[in-house]
This record gives sequence, C-alpha cells and structure tokens, in this order.
Amino acid sequence: MRRLRTRSSRRGIEAGDFLPRSEKQKLKLIYIERMLRERTDADHLLTVRDIIDELANYGICAERKSIYSDIDELREAGLDIESVKGRSSGYYLASREFEMPELKLLVDSVQASRFISQKKSLALIEKLSALCSKFEAQQLRRHVYIAGRVKSDNESIYYNIDRIHSAIAVDRRIEFDYFEYSPQKQRILRHNGARYDISPIALIWDDEYYYMVGFDAAADCLKHYRVDKMTKIEITDRPRMGKDRFDEQNSAQYTNLLFGMFSGEVKNVRIRFRGNLAGVVLDRFGLDTQLVPEPNGDFIANVKVAVSPQFFGWLFGLGDGAKILSPDDVVEAFAAELSAVTKQYR
Repeated sequence: MRRLRTRSSRRGIEAGDFLPRSEKQKLKLIYIERMLRERTDADHLLTVRDIIDELANYGICAERKSIYSDIDELREAGLDIESVKGRSSGYYLASREFEMPELKLLVDSVQASRFISQKKSLALIEKLSALCSKFEAQQLRRHVYIAGRVKSDNESIYYNIDRIHSAIAVDRRIEFDYFEYSPQKQRILRHNGARYDISPIALIWDDEYYYMVGFDAAADCLKHYRVDKMTKIEITDRPRMGKDRFDEQNSAQYTNLLFGMFSGEVKNVRIRFRGNLAGVVLDRFGLDTQLVPEPNGDFIANVKVAVSPQFFGWLFGLGDGAKILSPDDVVEAFAAELSAVTKQYR
C-alpha cells in the first residue's frame, strides 16, 4: 500500500493542508478576497505576481490568466476592485463597508463610552481594525488613548444589554441586583440585597451611560437604572407591565425632560435667561424651544422638565444668568435647595 505523505511533517499545519488539490482550488477566490481586504488600500497594491505567490503558500497553483478571471468574478460579486497601471501597477480594494473617517468615529465612541470597560474597549477596537487593511489599522491603533480614562469595571455590560433586549422582545419582566459604591470602593447591593422585579421598557443612552427605563409595579411608576450597575439579570416568566407609560416614538423628548436621568414631577417651568445663553438652552431643550426676547436682551423660555435636584444643579451652574419665574412651588423648592447648601458654608 502506498504511504500518504503529509506536509505537516515538514512544517506547521496550514489551512487546507489535508484537502485534495481540487478542493483547495475551490478556495482560491476566498483567499484572493481575503488578501485584497487585509493587504490592500489606495496606497498599497497587490500585483498578479504577489497573488500567485501568496496562493502558492496555501498550496494553490495559479496562472496569470486565471487571476485576471478571478478578479473579474469578484467584481461581478460586488467587490469594488480597482486596478492601477504604470510603474506601480496592481490591484486594491477601493471601497469597504466602512470608510476610515467612519471607523475613527466609531473608535472615538468606544473610547469615550464610560460603560464599556477598558478590556472590552480594546477588544472592540481590535475588531473594528479588522474592517480595514492592516496598514490603515495601524492608524486606528495609534488613535487609541484608553489608559487612565474613567471606565466601568462591570465586564458583564454586553450581556446585560443583550439580556434586557431579549426580555423586551419576549415581553417578560426581569429580576436583578443593583449596587452602589461605598467610600471604601466596595459594591453594596441596594434594597438590602433584595432582588429588583422590573418590567424593562427601553434602553436609553444619556450622558455617556446606558440606562434602562423600567416600570416598577410596586411604586406604580417608571424608574431608571444604570445598566453597568445591574448584575445577575434573569428573565422571568412573568409578563411585562406599564408599557403604556412610555412612548417609544417620543423617547428623545422623554430624555429631554430629565436631568442626569433623575426622575421628578414633570412641570412646565418659566425661566428668564440672559441673552448669551440662548445656545445653552437650545442645546439642552432642542431647537423647537420657544424663546421670547425681552427689551433688555434677555429672553424667557417655557420648558417642560422633571423637577429634581439635578435640574436645580443645572440652573445653579448658570449663576445669575437664569431665574425661575414660575410656578411658585418650583421657585420655592429651588430657594430651599440653595438655602440648604448655603447653610453648610456658614
């Protein structure tokens, strides 16, 4: 019986080593596409000779004429392959799913996201780098400045988001633990460790964090939970409640009512602002906000907000450039908040 010889005895096993020659030839188009994606861009070309030599490393024999035919087939399949003629001739993949400015924007978003841990951020950026050539990927990696940034330490954030989406999709409530930090930087479970039983309604991105909007049946109201502070999420067999309390179509308006995702009684508040704060007001409440000019250059805005200490904190940051005019109970609440803070410094 004739003994089969394998190349694994001479060197490391490679993809396709144990495939018959005819089977390897079927992989030729896949290998060529991979070469073009990984090793070419407008500044880095592959010649026909380069492609033939690389295919030989996979145990695939090819002739120049067949490479031309393969390139045409890949173009037919939708790949935007450009050819360059002249002293520096060759082929490159001219367009991809994402352009470099788009990838840099995505990398910036991942870096800036506090809810994504440093480890997960680096893993995501590595995957984004695979969407461009290896030469362009170097630009993305030089673009990375994660060390020292404030990042979540909750590695399960991805799975939290996925589980919440799944619960919403199957219309079920969830149970979870919710924690906060002590001055000793230890996690302390809220509710004395009792599990939360909440109907997830929506996920909202606000102020660099992900929040889950959920209906608390016991309190009969919507509440907000930082997703990176949720642990041990389990989907129950109990149907969701309170879906009618949240209008998904107006989720943007909903978040505009809140400050720092803190709830409060929603009221129409009339505020006088200094004229140079028009941009600040429009950035916060949107371009649809009506601004009524006054003779002295100030303006008055009527805004709908969830009245909370965080709303008062935003106003305080504007100093004497803003003054609540009505309703009276909000004016009194703000004055009481200022008095309580002032008392600490007397």
